[in-house]
Amino acid sequence: MSRVCVICGKGKVSGNNVSHSNRHTKRTFSANVHKVRIEIDGKESNEYVCTRCLRTNKNSD
Repeated sequence: MSRVCVICGKGKVSGNNVSHSNRHTKRTFSANVHKVRIEIDGKESNEYVCTRCLRTNKNSD
């Protein structure tokens, strides 16, 4: 199971590591998601939600 926010769809993105000598190598940035108990359509389940959605309380809409 991938770690993607259930509410906004935020997940992994790719980018570059840039060294002091300016060499570029590929890397991934993971979303800051936590497993929380939320209610979706009247049903409670444990899902991954990003911290931005938790902070703005989007899961209560």
